[in-house]
Amino acid sequence: MQKYTPTTLVALTVAFCFLAACEHKETPGDAKSAPSATEVKPVDPVKAPNGEIVLGADSPEMKGVSIEAVRSVPLPVDEVTAPAKIEANPNRVSHAVLPVPGRIVKVMAKLGDAVVKGQPVVVIESPAAAEAETTYLQSESAVRQAQLAQTKAESDLARLTDLFQHDAVAKKEVLSAETTLGLSKAAVEQSQSAREQAKQKLELLGLTAGKVRQQITVTSPISGKVLEVSVVEGEFHNEINAPMLTVADLSRVWATSEVPESDIRHYKAGGGAVIELIAFPNQTFRATITRIADLVDKETRTVRVNAELDNGAGHLMPEMFGRLKYTGAVEPSPWLPDMAVIQVEGRDHVFVEVSPGHFRLTPVTLGRRHDGGSAVAAGVKAGDRVVTRGTVYLKAAL
Repeated sequence: MQKYTPTTLVALTVAFCFLAACEHKETPGDAKSAPSATEVKPVDPVKAPNGEIVLGADSPEMKGVSIEAVRSVPLPVDEVTAPAKIEANPNRVSHAVLPVPGRIVKVMAKLGDAVVKGQPVVVIESPAAAEAETTYLQSESAVRQAQLAQTKAESDLARLTDLFQHDAVAKKEVLSAETTLGLSKAAVEQSQSAREQAKQKLELLGLTAGKVRQQITVTSPISGKVLEVSVVEGEFHNEINAPMLTVADLSRVWATSEVPESDIRHYKAGGGAVIELIAFPNQTFRATITRIADLVDKETRTVRVNAELDNGAGHLMPEMFGRLKYTGAVEPSPWLPDMAVIQVEGRDHVFVEVSPGHFRLTPVTLGRRHDGGSAVAAGVKAGDRVVTRGTVYLKAAL
C-alpha cells in the first residue's frame, strides 16, 4: 500500500473540494425555477388612499365578482293596498221572472248549470195564455168581418155610382155609400191594429198565434251560470216580479275593496290594479278600476272601489278574499337587485366600478320594492356599473 505524505494529503483534499464545487454549478434547467423579474403576484383587495377598493386583474377574488349596469325599469308611481273580495259584476247579473201568474210545470236548469241566452229554463201553465189566445182569435175574426163589410161597401158604391150616371138614383145615395165605405175602411184598420196588439202579446209570452192550450216557456235572459233557483215543479206563483232563477255572466268579475279615506286620492277610474287572492298564492291578476263610490262610509271612513278583471278561465269565484294593489301610472326608475346592496354602518351602499379593478363604496337611497329588488331614489343612476355578486370580497377591505 502506497503511503502519502501530509503535504500530498492536503493537496488531494483541495482538489476534491474543487471538483465537488464544479459538479454543483447552476444548470440552464435550474434557471427556469427562479422567479422572473416581470412576474406579478396576485393582489388581494386593498383600500387605496383615495378610498377606492382595488382588486388585481388576476386575483382569485376578481373572478368571483360580477358587475352589471343599473337598469331603468317601469315602476308604479303610487301603490296602495287594501283588502278586497271577488264579486259578480252587477251589470252582468240577470233574473228570469214569471211573465204572468201560473203553475210551474217544469224546471230545466239546476243550480250551477251553464246556460246560454234564450235557453229554456222554466215551463208554466197560465190562464193568461188562454186569454191571450182568445183575444187574438177574436181580433182575427173582427178583421175578417171588417174586410167583408168593406167589400160590400165598395160594391154598393160601385152600383150606386153606375145608377147615378144613368139618373136612376139621387146624388145623396152615392154620397151615403161613399161615407159607408170610408167607415168600413177605418173599421178594417182598427181591427187589424187590435190583431197586431194581440199577436205581440202572444209573442211576448213566447206563444204562437193561431194555436190553443199552449204552455209558456221562460228563457234565460243572458248567458252565464245559474247562481240561484227559487222555484220547484208544481208550485203556483202569483208574484211576477219575484225571480225564479238568477243567472250571472262570470266571464268578467269585480274585485271590490273598501279603501281608507286617507288613500282614496291615489285611485283613479281607468287606472291599473293588481289582485292577489288567498286561493292563488304567488299569483297576481290584472284589473282596471271601473268605479269609485261617490260617498264615504260614515262608519268605517272608507270608500268602495270596484276593479274589473277577466275571468275567462273561470278560476275566480264570488266571495274569494285577497287584496287589491292600485298601481296607478308608471315611470322609468333606476333599479337595483337585492344582492347588490350591502349594509355599512346601518346605511345602504353599493360598490360602483370606477375603472377596471377599482371600486368605490357609494351610499344609496332605496325606494319601493319591486321584483326582487328596489327602486333607487338617490346615489346611482341608470347605466352606472355596480357589483352584483362578490361584494363580500370588497367589503373585507373596508
